Amino acid sequence: MANRQPQRQTLAAAVFAACLTMSIAAQAQEAATAETAAPPAADEDQPTTLATMTVTAQKREEALQDVPISVTVLDQQLIQDTGVYDIKDMQILVPGLTVTSTQSEAITTARIRGIGTVGDNVGLESSVGIVIDGVYRPRNSVGFGDLGQIERIEVLKGPQGTVFGKNTSAGVINVVTRRPSYTQSAEGEFTVGNYGAFGVSGSYNDALGDAAAFSVYAAKRKRDGWMDVVTGSGPRTNDEDYDQNYHTFRGKLLLEPVDSLDILLSGDFTSREENCCTAVQTTVGATAGILNALVGGKAVAAPGDDPFDRVAYSNRPTIQDIKDKGVSAEINWESPWMGGATLTSITASRDWQAINGLDYDFSTADILYRNGDEDESFTGFKTLSQEFRLTGSTDRIDWMVGFFYSDEDLDRTETYRIGPHYEPYLSIALLSLVNPALGQLPNAPTFLADATGRTPGTVFAGLGALDRYEQNAKSTALFTNNTWHATDALDLTLGLRYTRDKKELDAHYSNPNGSPGCAAMLDPVNGQARIAAALMARGVPAAALPQVIPQVIGYGCLPWANPMHVMRRDAAGNFIGGETHQSREEKEWSGTLKAAYRWNDSVMTYLSAARGYKGGGFNLDRVQSSTGLTSGGTGILPVNDTSFPGEFVDSYELGAKTTWADGSLLLNATLFHQKYEDFQLNSFLGTSFVVRSIPEVVSQGLDAEILWQPRAVQGLMLQGGLMYADTTFGDSIPGGDFVEPTGALYKLPGATMPFAPDWSGSASVTYEWDLSNSLQGRFNIGAKYMSDYNTGSDLDVEKHQDAYTVVNARIGIGASDNRWSLELWGTNITDTDYVQVGFDGPLQNVSPLPGNPFNTFNAFPGAPRMYGVTLRVRY
Repeated sequence: MANRQPQRQTLAAAVFAACLTMSIAAQAQEAATAETAAPPAADEDQPTTLATMTVTAQKREEALQDVPISVTVLDQQLIQDTGVYDIKDMQILVPGLTVTSTQSEAITTARIRGIGTVGDNVGLESSVGIVIDGVYRPRNSVGFGDLGQIERIEVLKGPQGTVFGKNTSAGVINVVTRRPSYTQSAEGEFTVGNYGAFGVSGSYNDALGDAAAFSVYAAKRKRDGWMDVVTGSGPRTNDEDYDQNYHTFRGKLLLEPVDSLDILLSGDFTSREENCCTAVQTTVGATAGILNALVGGKAVAAPGDDPFDRVAYSNRPTIQDIKDKGVSAEINWESPWMGGATLTSITASRDWQAINGLDYDFSTADILYRNGDEDESFTGFKTLSQEFRLTGSTDRIDWMVGFFYSDEDLDRTETYRIGPHYEPYLSIALLSLVNPALGQLPNAPTFLADATGRTPGTVFAGLGALDRYEQNAKSTALFTNNTWHATDALDLTLGLRYTRDKKELDAHYSNPNGSPGCAAMLDPVNGQARIAAALMARGVPAAALPQVIPQVIGYGCLPWANPMHVMRRDAAGNFIGGETHQSREEKEWSGTLKAAYRWNDSVMTYLSAARGYKGGGFNLDRVQSSTGLTSGGTGILPVNDTSFPGEFVDSYELGAKTTWADGSLLLNATLFHQKYEDFQLNSFLGTSFVVRSIPEVVSQGLDAEILWQPRAVQGLMLQGGLMYADTTFGDSIPGGDFVEPTGALYKLPGATMPFAPDWSGSASVTYEWDLSNSLQGRFNIGAKYMSDYNTGSDLDVEKHQDAYTVVNARIGIGASDNRWSLELWGTNITDTDYVQVGFDGPLQNVSPLPGNPFNTFNAFPGAPRMYGVTLRVRY
């Protein structure tokens, strides 16, 4: 492992250098030839060249080829051709971008170059930020949904912060939706597809006099679930999952009272009421036999069952209800008193909330679950943000200064309901570890019940944990980004940012059923004596009791059943109940320095260095250890301090942007090296989520893209990209979790990061041709390739995902004036099988050692093949 990284870096550097050298040489030859050749005659029928594509990656309109940033641009037509409605759909077009969902569609994570926020804990900010129409969304999941009429999407790779309002350490997905225009128009879309898919959307745009315009957009989409669910004895009755049922509305009002002032008012509302998300078993261990015996049938998949038959087991509902709404006002004023500088103000208020029922054990056994109502499952963000930017230009300097403020309230309610199978299951599983013969009688009294004098299934049953978290986060920042045109060919850019983040968290823990079983176990005299007697009655040797009793207490006092979380005392010994208050404040500098040199009209190279930062926070989950400290090993002592520090990155890029064939061919490449400090890793260890700060993570490699619109074949457009990224953990990671062989995360030091394929590539081909004077045809096919990678934060071999390719396609016929079109489309048309995220079967993984016969592993699979027909009309 130690020698692999330098070799890969050397190879990538050699490839990059060779490509760059050939590109410059070829462009120089092309320029020399052009001096002696007559210029071609202008062709008014030719489309706008690719070289004129503009982006706002630096908060001003610039040609894509002039921006010293690694950025992928997806235009409106390409987005429509590939069926992109949200950020998850767009990953097929961007190499190095992966977007996954887990327990619900409200838990969505984006990763760029193998870097992203791992896990389902909303206490962690996103490494990849999502900005929609200039408004930052507090987590990736909050930006998930129908984006409406998209003008373009820009994927900026690497740390950002001196341009966008909020810090991000891995990149930004910048979504720009269509603004109102003064031309009256109406558009409609009607879709039907397999799995009972049905969708309809419509928009209307018009002027309001000479100085105002408005637009409205509404959509409704429904689809049956593509996961079959075995519900057992219920109470769940819905036998499908991963269905779709949402509607959205967006409205915009543009006011331009004078030439130097425009005001854009926006509002939107989205509602999703669906069922999501169950999981499949990818590896079935001996714990399945215990579950089957408890339900008297098939509780989970059997060994040999194909997980891509897409059959899940769940006796509890997975109802999800997501609401997202917000308003914003963007004001742009070109001041005549400041040399034509433009003052931009973006004010936004947003409210996002999600409710999600969950069957924690992903089986038909009634072990752990959460009801899907606001009293037991709620995550909500209320965010007020304000951004000011002042931008201007002189003959030599493009300058910008800005201020950003956000006030974010995060509320979370987390519950664990304990079913009647919980205590018998744990008893039998533990006895089976001591001696498999002891766990063969699931209907007999078990030691957890015997230890408290109660019957099986009654020791823990009920509402085990009801916890509420209230977090306020205030972020204030001053930033500037300035480009000095030192010569006609050389640009130097300096960006700087000062950020102050302050977070306060109040956590309220309760165990409504009192956790009598765990309380009895914690009784150092009577409780442990009863456990010892129950164990010996079941055949456990007395000599084994000192080793077995701590295991029994550990499994019996898992976080949701541990009353110690609600029996806390302060430093003076005063009883304070189940409440904690934490606060942290960070004041950090970040910035960037870039040099861009334009060798001629067709070749630009750049070198950049950046310091990125993402704020620290708190683990919004019950945390316990052997010492009562986050650094402690496995134990039952509650951890009061669940904070973790900020995440930092030093990023270096060497890039080239080249233009060929009179602007119809773009070839861009970037060699990158990113070193992260205190990388925030959130891992599910089978019983709870833990947050660990990894001292070092390195992501390095090569990112290349091509855009080609051949002049010889009118209507043909090709887009492609290839990324090589070697993303690895550092060799030394302190803490008991990383010690081999007993540490749950011992596989991480020196290993490749999860969700970080070495190679990823995307390609899209679009062809449009005339069928007659009034009809035209259009065809698009797009594909995304991912080499093999691991889908689990602990890198268990059972969570390995082989290399795969997903292909989407669309073919249509329509009027030449675009008044109507009829399209046949398909996503994942080859029906490729792959998983999004692999994870330990909750309470079904008893050892971090690979190949343990007891362990069961689950996964959230990717969507199967879907296809349908879409009719578009436009007036």
